[in-house]
Amino acid sequence: MKIITGITELRHHLRDEPQIAFVPTMGNLHEGHMSLIHEAKKRCNHVVVSIFVNRLQFLPHEDFDCYPRTFEDDCRLLSAVNVKTVFAPNEKILFPTTQEFLLALPPVADILEGKFRPGFFRGVATIVLKLFNIIQPDLAVFGKKDYQQLHIVREMVKQLNIPIEIVAGETVRAEDGLALSSRNQYLDATQRLEARQLYQTLLQIKQKVIAGCKDFKALEGNAINHLVQHGWKVDYISIHNRSSLMPASEQDRNLVVLGAARLNSTRLIDNLEITS
Repeated sequence: MKIITGITELRHHLRDEPQIAFVPTMGNLHEGHMSLIHEAKKRCNHVVVSIFVNRLQFLPHEDFDCYPRTFEDDCRLLSAVNVKTVFAPNEKILFPTTQEFLLALPPVADILEGKFRPGFFRGVATIVLKLFNIIQPDLAVFGKKDYQQLHIVREMVKQLNIPIEIVAGETVRAEDGLALSSRNQYLDATQRLEARQLYQTLLQIKQKVIAGCKDFKALEGNAINHLVQHGWKVDYISIHNRSSLMPASEQDRNLVVLGAARLNSTRLIDNLEITS
């Protein structure tokens, strides 16, 4: 495995590779990340994993400075699964000057996560586009856990005519259903037990929709009330059309229910696809 920090060196290293798969990460790797890497390895012999904590996608009050950074452990995990290349630039490499060019995103970036984290997806889209330009992969793997992010990256690639296949990786969960996330480690023992409620609440909505319930507003409201009663601060529980990511109508059949809520200071997100 080769660890590369510079753009010129990376391009030289990759120039003769016939096919490249790319998995972008912010490090602090867990089984969710590894599942994306395994998916990439199924499709390409040469997998590039980036490790970069992107300042552009953090709001001023968020956890950029204390976001867990575990580079040596990450590299051991990647080496163990025979990842060929790790791209680990510092901020001066990716942002040699102030990043004044930022993408203008469509309205879908202003709902759900975008409503509660304004500017988040602009930061994500900008860094993803920069990494695509640097690495020029044939395909890139993104997890369904960040469902809105996956949707926006797909649309960006489609609308900007970027010749990269976007592959969706399934969400990896703990035995009790909690979606794996680097931020789970912020939870204490009591909060970790309570954290499974988010998945269970979304699962109950999925089951009711499959059973024929079309009163989406009532399902969302009841779910929010349930979590609030268990001590959560809920940003949203919302049912959307899977292809457009706009709020669902009764006629929609391919749906996704998405949720974001806080336990104390730890913010968790999750989603479940639904076919009614």
